[in-house]
Amino acid sequence: MVEQNIWSGTSSQLKNLGAFLLCLLVIPIPWAIWRWLTVKTTTYTLTTERLLTSHGILNKTTDTLELYRVHDIQVTQPLLLRFFGLHTLALITGDTSSPRVLVDYIPAELALQDKLRKQVEECRLRKRVRTVDVEASEDLHGGEGGSLS
Repeated sequence: MVEQNIWSGTSSQLKNLGAFLLCLLVIPIPWAIWRWLTVKTTTYTLTTERLLTSHGILNKTTDTLELYRVHDIQVTQPLLLRFFGLHTLALITGDTSSPRVLVDYIPAELALQDKLRKQVEECRLRKRVRTVDVEASEDLHGGEGGSLS
């Protein structure tokens, strides 16, 4: 199957609201421009196989997360973000290099979490990947306060 793009976008500049307000009061404007460029050049691309996160103004870095490694999706929408129709997605993954991936200040009407969840499930089915939750019981640890010998 050919990998296809499902969604591509950037975070909202609302992410820099505090920095922009500081620039009006104290800090020089080049810092605000740098912050604006940082957000503008960070792009997220969701494909049928991966989530690509590219960031960097002068030097570009692209992080790749294979969708079958995503274990859970957490949606956070603080009061300020709700006013502007935005939210943050936190992806809990099985990837040791990036166990938590943030896709922040994304418009809520995109329903990106639903698209992401659907692609994770489809990718897991295609690759025949299953996860098993294992809980440690007291018996494995030698009962109450005991140790394994």
